[in-house]
Amino acid sequence: MSEYLTDDASRAVPITPISKDALTHWVQSHPRQREWLNLTGFKADAGSFTFLPRSGGDAARVLAARGDDEPMWAFAALPMLLPEGVYSIDSDFDGAQATAAALGWSLGSYGFSRYKAARRAPASLVWPKHADRSDVDRISQGVFLARDLINTPTEDMGPDELIAAGVELAKDAGATVRVLRGDELLAHNYPTIHAVGRASTRAPALLDFSWGDDNAPKVTLVGKGVCFDTGGLNIKPREGMLEMKKDMGGAAIVLGLAKALMAGHTPIRLRVLVPAVENSISGNAYRPLDIIRTRAGKTVEIGNTDAEGRLILCDALAEADGEAPELLIDFATLTGAARIALGPEVQAFFCDNDDVATTLQETGARFSDPLWRLPIWRPYRKLIEGKCADLNNVAPNAFAGSIIGALYLSEFVSAANAWVHLDVMASNPTAKPGRPEGGEATGLRAVYHYIRNRYRVTENDRLPRAAKRAAQQRTRKGKRRREM
Repeated sequence: MSEYLTDDASRAVPITPISKDALTHWVQSHPRQREWLNLTGFKADAGSFTFLPRSGGDAARVLAARGDDEPMWAFAALPMLLPEGVYSIDSDFDGAQATAAALGWSLGSYGFSRYKAARRAPASLVWPKHADRSDVDRISQGVFLARDLINTPTEDMGPDELIAAGVELAKDAGATVRVLRGDELLAHNYPTIHAVGRASTRAPALLDFSWGDDNAPKVTLVGKGVCFDTGGLNIKPREGMLEMKKDMGGAAIVLGLAKALMAGHTPIRLRVLVPAVENSISGNAYRPLDIIRTRAGKTVEIGNTDAEGRLILCDALAEADGEAPELLIDFATLTGAARIALGPEVQAFFCDNDDVATTLQETGARFSDPLWRLPIWRPYRKLIEGKCADLNNVAPNAFAGSIIGALYLSEFVSAANAWVHLDVMASNPTAKPGRPEGGEATGLRAVYHYIRNRYRVTENDRLPRAAKRAAQQRTRKGKRRREM
């Protein structure tokens, strides 16, 4: 279970949610507290709180102003604002509200302490009645895995370490795993992954694992794993490199999402592909105007070595597309253009299926993980026509950068029933309740809920395999008894 959600209500201090508009009425109905609130200056401004003392001096209650219009984040700041201890929310929530409050509290309790000890522990919350504890725990653990991976600097999170995290996750879930490294990528026809990663002393690699019933609907996730991006020979300026440890954020989010889906026994045949590289500079670095033949057989002329993410993804997408999955989704910190267009809080996505796109965007809005669809604008395809090859990996100008990236990737997807490309931020540039500064699993919750709803997870689906067999045997025995 989530570490800072508890069943121990014996010492819990109740939290009463209150809005600014409702404060006057509350004070009128609690006249004993009027003087104290005047003394403390509590005005129920968003995110503020105050303790209401008992006559003996200890805390009787916390008045907490909702810190966000969205239920998900209403209490998410409190774990690190309230003193350490146990609290409970005094409110009559339905199941969705209770789950959102518990998840917001859990995500607000996160801290990255691998290199610096935390100054304090978060406050704990008694599980709200009707909360879906399993869902909160699954999502929290998936988000925390992604955040931890993104926050870890490249010295400790190179291609080998990223692949190792994926292998551990896969083996723990009972998945079938294959890893290709270094020149094995050439032997198995992944030339663009090899080309981007070959200049580093840390060999490029591809993680490929499969989980679930082979006869279940095929859902494939692909994550961009550029563990650091210097820009290659088109080297980035200093400012451009400061956030490049997060350029494997797409891979981290895919691993966190896979963790949550597998923990929930989602009835799909899940495949995960993570190409992991470090885009470095050395004598054997790939160069501008080099031409590389991709896994799909198309040739690509290198217009810019700093557009490396789409190169490693195109080989992974071609492999994924080869088995015609029902749903193919990739996550990538692909372009700054997406951030310029939508800012850090709304994630751009592209989709070749209108029904999938509409439902996915609605799901993101419903679960406070906003996504916004951008067009795969085919008339721009001519901008990536190669002069000496089938394709160029960039356009000749800076217009529509995110669309250009999606158009390039779309060249390698044709058989999948539906394809979604998420051009994500993978970080929070500033802290907000439940969303600390640093690595973030942007888009994970939206896609998790979309997949869970699409494949209609039932309580029986959530049971481990042995429990399912036992339940099926009981059903068969009951049926035989009824037929006798």
